[in-house]
Formats: sequence, structure tokens, C-alpha cells
Amino acid sequence: MQTLATIVAFGLFTAALLSVGSVGFTLQFGVTNVMNLAFGGLMTSAIFVLYLVTSWGVPLWPGIALCALWGSVISVLLSTVIINPYVRRGTSLFGMAMVTIAIALIVQYTLEAIQGPTIMSFPTQSSRELHFAGVTMSLQQVATIVLAAVLLVIVHAVLRYTRLGLAMRATAADAALTRACGASTRGIRTIAWALSGALCGTCGALLGISQGAFNSATGNLFFIVIVSAAIIGGIGQPYGAMVGALIIGLVTETSANFISPAYKEVVAFGVLVVVLLVRPQGLIPEYASSRELTQ
Repeated sequence: MQTLATIVAFGLFTAALLSVGSVGFTLQFGVTNVMNLAFGGLMTSAIFVLYLVTSWGVPLWPGIALCALWGSVISVLLSTVIINPYVRRGTSLFGMAMVTIAIALIVQYTLEAIQGPTIMSFPTQSSRELHFAGVTMSLQQVATIVLAAVLLVIVHAVLRYTRLGLAMRATAADAALTRACGASTRGIRTIAWALSGALCGTCGALLGISQGAFNSATGNLFFIVIVSAAIIGGIGQPYGAMVGALIIGLVTETSANFISPAYKEVVAFGVLVVVLLVRPQGLIPEYASSRELTQ
């Protein structure tokens, strides 16, 4: 029972990190139809921002809020200055993916030029430990789970119970029809970029705290697992991303407990392959969101 409790507890922690990132990534893709593969680079930049502001004396949690703001602003600038001009020229989905990969590489190597070859780390801080059901977790880990849960509830409330959420779901389902009904799809897409960026910045900050040490590739490496969670749940489906993150979190922590932590990423991709063999469209298909619009 103690082993099971440990797997569930740390599986939820991993799922919390993954869900914040995967929901941000897939939400923006669902609304804008742009595969933002620079997401991981923006996460890394948020880690650098957190490192800087905390070294200047800003407390940790206000620093995370600043990372969310940073991610939101940078994402909107990215979409306005670079992405939208390509979209207006009719660049294909594959072409946009190549553009965002180029942006990710530019961000990564710019940060590497600033950082140098060394691995940077956050100052060691003593964190109170919490004990329950034979499991020991730090207060920061529990706070990460709680913060992720709060953010996901907020995303759910916005998507389900607000006019903005209805407009975002409508734009994801049929942008032309939404525009014909008088909604500003350009403004809705800008808001989607902003929300995605805020979740990206938050995920990067939480990732930096959880790992303690980081370099210019940290966000890009974790982004691979984020994409896996998004694809498992159904690309473009925020609720599917939550489910995919939970599955990967629990399965990888189970493999870490019984096999080796070194194989966590391998197991995550194994789960992805199995799910795609059974349900190529993901666990929550696209038509589920369209059906919600009529309810």
C-alpha cells in the first residue's frame, strides 16, 4: 500500500507539471491551428526569468506570477510579429511548424550564448516536508499540485461558463462561421496565445523549481513529453491534455518505481504508441468539443 501511495503521489506531481504545459500547448493549437513548437524554448526562457528575479530578491511565488506574465507577453508578441504574417501569406501547417522550430532553436542558442556551457541552479532552499500515508513530499511539490489544480479549474471555468470560452471553442470548431456570427476571431486567437503563454511561463517556472538545475535545453526536453500528453488526449483538446498528462504521470512513476527512473521518457513514448494504435485520434476526439457547443 505504501508503494501504491508513493506512485500515486509522485504520479500526480508529474501530471501536475505536464498538465499545465500540455493544456497551454493544445489550447493555443486548437484555437489558432498553429503548431507552436517554440513552446519548449519559451518555457526555458521563463526558467531564466525566475532565476533572475529570485536572485534579485523577489519571493518565489510572485516570481512564478512574473514568469506567467512574461510567457503571455512573449507569446502575443511572437504571434503578432512573426506567426500572423506567415499565416496571412497562407503558409501550410508544416511550414508553420518549421518556422516555430527555427524560433525554438534561436531562443535555445541565444540563452546558451548568455548562460555559457555551465549548468545553472537555483539556490538551495529548505522546504518543510509533509508526511501522509507513508509518503514524504516537500511543501513545494504539494504546492505545485495545488497550483496546477487551481489553474486547470480556472481554464475549465473559462472554457465552459464564459462567453470568451464559448467563442474560443467556436473558433476552434469553425472559425469562418464564428467570424460570420460577428465575433472577432483575430482577438480570440490573440487571447488564446496570451493564455497559452501564461500557462507556458508557469510550467517553465514550476519545472525549474522541481529540477533545481537547468540549462538552455531544459524546456525543449520536457516539451517532448508535453506533446506526448497532448497527443494522447487528442491534439487541440484541453480536457484530453489533462487526461493524457494524468496517464503519463502515473505510468512513468510506476515504471520509475519498478524498473528505473532512466526509462521514464521511454515508457511515456511507449504509452503514446499504444494509444495511437488503438485510437489514432486520441482519447478525446475533435467532435467531442463540437458537440459541447450545442449543449
